[in-house]
Amino acid sequence: MIKAIFVDIDGTLRDSNRNLSAKTIETIKMVSEKGILVILCSGRPRKYTEQISRECFASKYIITSSGGNIYDYEQNKILYVNKMNKEAIIKLYEIANPEDVRFIMNVEEGRVVNKVKHPDQEKQLEEDIREFVYKNDVVQCTIADSNFDKIKNLIPKIEKVENVEIKNRHKSLLDAKFKDDKTIFCDVANIDSNKGNAVKKLLEILNIKKEETIAIGDDINDLSMFEQVGYKVAVDNAIDIVKENADEITLSNDEDGVAVFLDRLLKELD
Repeated sequence: MIKAIFVDIDGTLRDSNRNLSAKTIETIKMVSEKGILVILCSGRPRKYTEQISRECFASKYIITSSGGNIYDYEQNKILYVNKMNKEAIIKLYEIANPEDVRFIMNVEEGRVVNKVKHPDQEKQLEEDIREFVYKNDVVQCTIADSNFDKIKNLIPKIEKVENVEIKNRHKSLLDAKFKDDKTIFCDVANIDSNKGNAVKKLLEILNIKKEETIAIGDDINDLSMFEQVGYKVAVDNAIDIVKENADEITLSNDEDGVAVFLDRLLKELD
């Protein structure tokens, strides 16, 4: 019996325009009504992930910042947090800020940035980076820009920073067949922080067995999530290595791939 389904958001649950289809929302609602936990597992910060989870009637549990945080938003309770190494954050900032790219820190429920792009989701960094970092807990940093080459050229420097590693990056940085879009990015967090470790931790908290779980994803940071579940599903727009590690490939995110898979699961349960 399936008890929990972990679903990535961008590139998996939502379409290429970052919209949730009516079919996806209705299907997740029906799955939830069956008593199965649909748990969103994203690189996004807490507040943003909660908003999407509520919109599609998923469970109250969310895994955010690529596994850096597990949160129960109905109880307003942090179940797990992996705080980034503070000196590493400062070094990452010193790499990114002089290049005039966006430096984003996932902190508490939202984001603090050096260059605000989304005022409804972000706050401007208004103090010295060292002072800010030592007063706040950051679970993930993102370095982003519209210039592909600028981010690509920063990667070797990012990889040299101790105690952290790149958890995810824009698909075009991994595979040339994926086109650049408006934002090229790298997500960086502690070495032991990933979706898989967070999934494992939440399953322990909820007393759910690995064989009672499913994960659906599309990108490199979903591989660790795949390792901790009983059945692995890739959407058709996933990168090749994710497809190779999946038990099943559903339709793409622009074809309601998650909903199609879940709808079939519901029929099998009836």
